[in-house]
Amino acid sequence: MIPTEDASARKRDIEEKLRQEQETLLFIRESLEKSDQLTKNMVSILSSFESRLMQLENSIIPVHKQTENLQRLQDNVDKTLSCLDHVISYYHVAKDTEKIIKEGPAGRLEEYLSCMARIQKAVEYFQDNNPDSPELNRVKFLFEKGKESLESEFRNLLTRNSKAVPSVVILDLVAGDDEIETADEVTLEHLPENILQDLICISMWLVEYGRNLDFMNVYYQIRSNQLDRSIKGLKEHFRKNSSSSGVLYSPAIQNKRKDTPSKKAIKRPVYIPGTIRKAQKLLKQYSQHGLDGKKGVSNLTPIEGKEDMLDSEIDSYIHCISAFVKLAQSEYQLLTEIIPEHHQKRTFDSLIQEALDGLMVEGESIVSTARRAIMRHDYSAVLTIFPILKHLKQMKQEFDQVLQGTAAGTKNKLPVLITSMETTGAKALEEFADSIKNDPDKEYNMPKDGTVHELTSNAILFLQQLLDFQETASAMLASQETGSSTSTYNSEFSRRLLSNYICKILGNLQLNLHSKAKVYEDTALGAVFLLNNFNYILKSLEKSELIQLVAVTQKYPDKTYKGHIEEQLQTYQRSWLKVTTPITESNMPTFQPGTKLKDKERQAIKDRFKAFNDGLEELCKIQKSWAIPDKEQRDKIRRAQKENVTGAYRVFWQRYSNVPFTKNTEKYIKYRVEQVEEMIERLFDTSA
Repeated sequence: MIPTEDASARKRDIEEKLRQEQETLLFIRESLEKSDQLTKNMVSILSSFESRLMQLENSIIPVHKQTENLQRLQDNVDKTLSCLDHVISYYHVAKDTEKIIKEGPAGRLEEYLSCMARIQKAVEYFQDNNPDSPELNRVKFLFEKGKESLESEFRNLLTRNSKAVPSVVILDLVAGDDEIETADEVTLEHLPENILQDLICISMWLVEYGRNLDFMNVYYQIRSNQLDRSIKGLKEHFRKNSSSSGVLYSPAIQNKRKDTPSKKAIKRPVYIPGTIRKAQKLLKQYSQHGLDGKKGVSNLTPIEGKEDMLDSEIDSYIHCISAFVKLAQSEYQLLTEIIPEHHQKRTFDSLIQEALDGLMVEGESIVSTARRAIMRHDYSAVLTIFPILKHLKQMKQEFDQVLQGTAAGTKNKLPVLITSMETTGAKALEEFADSIKNDPDKEYNMPKDGTVHELTSNAILFLQQLLDFQETASAMLASQETGSSTSTYNSEFSRRLLSNYICKILGNLQLNLHSKAKVYEDTALGAVFLLNNFNYILKSLEKSELIQLVAVTQKYPDKTYKGHIEEQLQTYQRSWLKVTTPITESNMPTFQPGTKLKDKERQAIKDRFKAFNDGLEELCKIQKSWAIPDKEQRDKIRRAQKENVTGAYRVFWQRYSNVPFTKNTEKYIKYRVEQVEEMIERLFDTSA
């Protein structure tokens, strides 16, 4: 059982807890009632606020809508006023710009273009909005007048500032590629920078707004005239200075050549001024002096002055070709800045036509002149074609680059000229070879002294000129072989073609010389003639590259010609048999020393002395007027004759000079051995 005290205590605890719980429950109930009351109050406040907001909204919304409408009306009014100002401005454009348009764009291009922009906008406005307005006609008239003024200003600016390039500047430009450092290259300023910028602005406006391309025709006509005048000025420069020693260049180039070594490899010009003149002078030198300064080729009298003129024409044409390329390149660079891209090629094609046609016509004239000369059998005229053709072919790549994009007819002009020159040159080469073979044997045309014939000197000189134009001559010959000048040939093939041609010339010359030698009644003189000519050919070959070219086809040409020379030397020496035969041992009378000579023996000795004396005097008299220009050959022949003649005469003289075969010794023993040697030494010496 639980004790009574403990139960009472437990009961008290439970009752205390129950009391506390009841108090708590009462507090919660009171709090809930307060909360409900507060909620009811808040709901009442919110309901009142909502009612007031609705009343406010019903009052504000109409006011807001009215204000918004007023704002829209204000914006519309502002826009309408702005549009009215804009429209009204178009009606003032004509009045505001008329004075400037009438005065023109000179000196104020930017302002003028700004006015033209306003006029153009006015035209567009009236066309779109009021096409029947009289203002449209007025602004249209101003626009057309302004466009005409711009076109006129374009023409005037271009005309006033397009001046022919001075000749010395062109020559410096041509020479600049080869002889001046890159940093100091000569450049052309065709137009001042401010003028160029004005032209560019006008060009852009005319294309974009003017819808007029006529200014391009104006451009090419003016610049074409300028290019043509520059080329013609260069020709005139050469004409005036044709008698001077060289081409006039500017001081800048002169000083650069003298004082500053160029870092660039110097490419020598394909044609050195004086080539033809040099050939003629060389021909004249051979004609007057021969190979060693003695008497030589006969009947050659080159005309001074004519060669200088021809030389100047060639030099002028070659420089004009180079000048055209440089000037055309420069013109194209200028054109690309002014003319729209789509029209650049066509405009450039038209621009260069006049100058290019002039050069092509001049080239064809040179070809025609050469053809007429060839018809007259003046084959030296082909020398005018060689340097020009060589230069044209070297310039062809640059020509093609410059003419890229032009019409096919323009591109083909240079190839047609090259083909024409090659055909003419090939014909000249072929006919020259035939002329060497068929040159007539005219007695009056033969050198009386047996020296070098004019045909030989001309043939050798002609071949020597080919050395400076080997590739060109080979191409000519190859064009005859293949019928085309556009084929490519390797150097070995070209060299062999030229070698074959040279050997053909030399072969024809040799045959003709043998035929000509027969014209001489004296066989010995014919031998001297052939000896001189063969020796002249050999020495000329050895002094130039011709010997190497001949050797490509014919091995050891020097030995061949030395054999020909030796053969003629032997033929010549046989002419002295009439002198040596009477005094040879086989023709000597036999007698015993100390015995008295019989009349027959004395007469035989007299006859031998007389035959020797007469033969010696006759040959010395005749052959003294003959000529052997080459000192080496002359000395060789004299030395051989001394050995043959004086050797035999010495034996004969020693044997019979003391024999009493006559009382009139001086009549028969006219010459001592030393005197005979002296007489032989004076052979081939007209001054003796």
